[in-house]
Amino acid sequence: MNAHAIDPVVSTVTDRIRERSREGRSAYLERTAAAGRELRDRGPARGQLGCANLAHGFAACAPDDKADLRGTAKPGVAIVTSYNDMLSAHQPYETYPPELKRAVRAAGGVAQVAGGVPAMCDGITQGRAGMELSLYSRDVIAMATAIALSHDMFDSSLLLGVCDKIVPGLLIGALHFGHLPAIFVPAGPMTSGLPNKIKARTRQEFAEGKITRLEMLDAEAKSYHSPGTCTFYGTANSNQLLIEVMGLHLPGATFVNPHTELRHALTEAAARRAVEITAHGDEYTPLGEVVDEKAIVNACVALLASGGSTNHTLHLVAMAAAAGITLTWDDLADLSRVVPLLTRMYPNGQADVNHFQAAGGMAVFIGGLLDAGLLHGDVLTVAGRGLDLYRSAPSLKDGSLVWEERTAGSGDPEVLRPVAEPFSPDGGIHILDGNLGRAVSKVSAVKPEHLVIEAPARVFDDQIDLLRAFEAGELDGQDFVAVVRHQGPSANGMPELHKLTPPLAVLLDRGQKVAIVTDGRMSGASGKVPAAIHLSPEAAHGGPIALVRDGDLIRLDSAAGTLTVLADLSGRTPEGAPLSDAQWAGTGRELFQAFRRTVGPAERGASVFGATSSVMGAGSGDTVDAGSRG
Repeated sequence: MNAHAIDPVVSTVTDRIRERSREGRSAYLERTAAAGRELRDRGPARGQLGCANLAHGFAACAPDDKADLRGTAKPGVAIVTSYNDMLSAHQPYETYPPELKRAVRAAGGVAQVAGGVPAMCDGITQGRAGMELSLYSRDVIAMATAIALSHDMFDSSLLLGVCDKIVPGLLIGALHFGHLPAIFVPAGPMTSGLPNKIKARTRQEFAEGKITRLEMLDAEAKSYHSPGTCTFYGTANSNQLLIEVMGLHLPGATFVNPHTELRHALTEAAARRAVEITAHGDEYTPLGEVVDEKAIVNACVALLASGGSTNHTLHLVAMAAAAGITLTWDDLADLSRVVPLLTRMYPNGQADVNHFQAAGGMAVFIGGLLDAGLLHGDVLTVAGRGLDLYRSAPSLKDGSLVWEERTAGSGDPEVLRPVAEPFSPDGGIHILDGNLGRAVSKVSAVKPEHLVIEAPARVFDDQIDLLRAFEAGELDGQDFVAVVRHQGPSANGMPELHKLTPPLAVLLDRGQKVAIVTDGRMSGASGKVPAAIHLSPEAAHGGPIALVRDGDLIRLDSAAGTLTVLADLSGRTPEGAPLSDAQWAGTGRELFQAFRRTVGPAERGASVFGATSSVMGAGSGDTVDAGSRG
């Protein structure tokens, strides 16, 4: 177990979250404990089903599984999968169910595919109407996970998901069955393709009209070229890194490539472990106890230290709420002051996650943060008690899976560094406050000279209008802050506006001072353009952003954490408006009108679930003095 003294700010933030969450967390643990006691006292969950219920549950099974499910000697394991063969990250899951079933059977259990969850790709839907369903899909996935686990057939679960909203949705849904153990089973990243520096340059050349669509498509096809997760460090790979730090992957499972012997061995090991940690063995590990206040803080620290996706300023809040824990942006802001940036992965640098893995990967990353007292080591994980287990990396020796502690440091200091020699002394995400509201700024990929900008506003109510202005040359030769509003959760589902990055980057490279302020998202794939995103309150809720006019001076200071409009907004009436229900139609968007009306604000996780808003108590100003580390 980690014996290093915990950083005082990390300790203070954890205590603050625990105190703030006391009522909600206690109620959550009481519910899960009661359900857990029933499992331990009465045996496998299906034993409580009536005969007709149980017969429905095993009717389609093979004879051996059917015989086992009739009895109560073997635990049942649910497989919840996000498999589809359109998306590279999820295509490898095609072969997982039979592989997992065999391994579970060998370990003394019975596995069934309990259900599937949708998995959409933000990379495909960027700039399209489908992107307006993306964030909402997280809560749909949570509900689909709950439906899968609602049959009372299961004693643990194996959760198969990788990308953007899928992993947070799976975890939110599974936490509502917190008495059940749950293990995430990753699929791994594709091998490296076109170098990221060339990819970024090619996108800017296409934005400037210097290359053809065919040339651009050829470059993209060399980047996204095979089964596996996209290799840049966006939301998908941030998901994977955070889930391992939270103790929900087996140690070192995160960034092993698909269809390798080691990947198969880790998949089988996860299946075996899902049997070992049920209530019917000696290592009962309910999910609701793994995801506690310390695990949430560990995830926040890992996000900051890795320069991860800004989407997790939404997802972590929503995931914590599902476990009865109240996390706020103030907590992230305070942690960011003492957590150094340890990695450089695209868009924060030129390396990808395969280079991170080769440099020592999760074992070195976690070990360094533990040694610095920035992670809580005394936590429960699916591998056992203590995060020190995650200092070890898996390998195959004589065909057997083994874990060995990695004692060497980083193999490439340009990709992964120790805490004593970070890329930056603070985390890659800053929280901004000012008379426009509160926003998130990802600074890990922004050059220091671009962290502060004061320039006139150029206001847009749709990202398409900004793109058209760029193509028409209307933005050439001027400094400006692009204000893109009516993009919040209630307006249109808070789409990612990553498609705006290449044209704004072109203007930045020409020497113009440019930035973006929006109540929408920019995603983990966004890079060097200074941005204030997730602005709350959003324009659709009467936020001050709706009062901004062309020419108003805006000062975005990501270094100081401020966002200010230098104009008198009093007496103004809001301009622009979100789409009406009649306009917000097509691509299935009309099916989600109820989500628009019930979704909470970005700062509270942008969730449609009432728990996310009802447990929120602390707001702006709930801060702690960072002081000195250690």
